[in-house]
Amino acid sequence: MEIVLATSNVGKQRELAGLLAPLGFDLRLAREFGLASAPETGNSFVANAEQKARYVARGSGLPALADDSGLEVDALEGRPGIYSARYAGVGASDAANNARLLAELAGVPPAARTARYRCVLALVRSAEDPAPRLGQGSWEGRIALAPAGSGGFGYDPLFIPEGYSQTVAELPPTLKQALSHRARAAYDLMAQLQVRGLGRADQESWAR
Repeated sequence: MEIVLATSNVGKQRELAGLLAPLGFDLRLAREFGLASAPETGNSFVANAEQKARYVARGSGLPALADDSGLEVDALEGRPGIYSARYAGVGASDAANNARLLAELAGVPPAARTARYRCVLALVRSAEDPAPRLGQGSWEGRIALAPAGSGGFGYDPLFIPEGYSQTVAELPPTLKQALSHRARAAYDLMAQLQVRGLGRADQESWAR
């Protein structure tokens, strides 16, 4: 079943395609339908994920999946939060966002640099779907003193998961795939769809 993914982030597309493979969804990017970036005017991850999913479903005429995720840093009262992708400004690069985060945490000791990645996945059958399916997940950790590693994207070079001494950018991609906030949100979503027994007839029934 074709599902339109409300993102232009190839890293997210690759990660979600792998995580949701058991569903048998064919994830297509919104840009394939000539859609501009979805609006993000909500005040929470849930609101933004739903907004993006409905926007893409309306523009494509197909079921849609949207991800809204970000980093919450305790010493910054939860920032950058829903503004994670544009923390250093609209269109900012990952490097620029990371640099701003480090600048704001200058002088904060390691023990006080606790943080978490959060993710909400919203799946809608149509733009007017009255009951979106929401998968939610979080991944606890802390912010490193300097970037390390070349893998991943976003704040991965700075985020050290709980129980590890390396940043996500230094960990094997398969490990991130299994443990990340996006993975946990995907597992939550799949559990709601009873993926372990989900056959094609069930998928078609859901799509209707």
